[in-house]
Amino acid sequence: MIDYGHDHPNTDSWVDPSGEEVTPPEQRNGQGPGRDTRGTPRQGSDQPEGQEGPWGHPRTAWSAAELMAATFPPPRWAVPGVLPEGLTLLAGPPKIGKSWLSLGFAVAVASGGTALGRLEVAAGDVLYLALEDTARRLQHRLGTVLAGQPAPTRLTFWTQCPRFPAGGAEQIDTWLDEHPGARLVIIDVFARIKGNPPPGTPQYEIDYRAMEPAKHLADRHRVAVVLVHHVRKAGSEDFLNEVSGTHGIAGAADTVMVLKRTRGSADGALHLTGRDVEEIDYALRFDADLGTWQLLEGPAVDHLVAETRARVLAHVRDHPGVRPKQIATATGLDYELVKKTARRMADDGQLLNDGQGHYSAVPAVPPVPGAGQEAAEVSPPLSLPVPGTPDPEGDQ
Repeated sequence: MIDYGHDHPNTDSWVDPSGEEVTPPEQRNGQGPGRDTRGTPRQGSDQPEGQEGPWGHPRTAWSAAELMAATFPPPRWAVPGVLPEGLTLLAGPPKIGKSWLSLGFAVAVASGGTALGRLEVAAGDVLYLALEDTARRLQHRLGTVLAGQPAPTRLTFWTQCPRFPAGGAEQIDTWLDEHPGARLVIIDVFARIKGNPPPGTPQYEIDYRAMEPAKHLADRHRVAVVLVHHVRKAGSEDFLNEVSGTHGIAGAADTVMVLKRTRGSADGALHLTGRDVEEIDYALRFDADLGTWQLLEGPAVDHLVAETRARVLAHVRDHPGVRPKQIATATGLDYELVKKTARRMADDGQLLNDGQGHYSAVPAVPPVPGAGQEAAEVSPPLSLPVPGTPDPEGDQ
């Protein structure tokens, strides 16, 4: 595999692991990083004119004064506020809707339409590597998303691609050279294209280096490259810890998205953090008939908490003294979500906590009975949000 990440200042060629000198893809036909196949500056290059290093490579050394005096173009966005240029890791449980979300991004960018039902995007070429799909299944999914609209001409699908070390990175690099207006590359899934590490390599290094080819492609072409990935089975209070693998995977990415949705529920949340984006949670709703995710108004917790609290309370009433893990197992809710919800419900007086992690429902206090009514027939209503109604003190 060509080492895309290291410059060799004393030669115009690079060295692959076999020791053979190889001309880097961007130097073919007089190219350089940030330059297209004709050797002219690539549209959107992040290197100011006259600021390139030797042999056309990006400049990597600056004095503090030079750095502050330089003028750089702003980041390019495939989807404003959600998907910036650079390497993005999109993680989530299996069959939760990651591929539908990715396909929605692809169609929106390729057509210059609207992403997530609300975000207008600039048109650009898109390469979608659907490495787990057959052409028939891909046709069905695309037809569902298009809903009778014409297929965008700027969207290209590959259902096969060599792994990065076997030429996959070079093939994607060539496609990007041939499509200077590209804005987005989606690789679904990451496991189908990453290489096999040499024996004895530490796992963190394995994970980090597996991300490097995609990172270099994103940086050289100034496009958004999305790697679709999975999360661990065990939940975590920090969504970054849910990404499958070591911290090397999340650490190598510029942006990390984690998609969550309770099985059987249409509402979900997209947790987002990165170098060019603020950490934020977006509330989403999945429309199974259209195969699309829609961005909802307000914080994600406002759309998830009401139903969650109602389900937790119903189980605790029937099983007093249960722990969050037991509630999560019985209801199918995410364990970390249940733990937070139960704790906040106890703070709000909706549940009782014995201090050892056991929860029970608040006993009903009978009011003074009215005329002709026995005390046992009446119980006061709990201060519980109605399912579907935003809860300002919501849980995530």
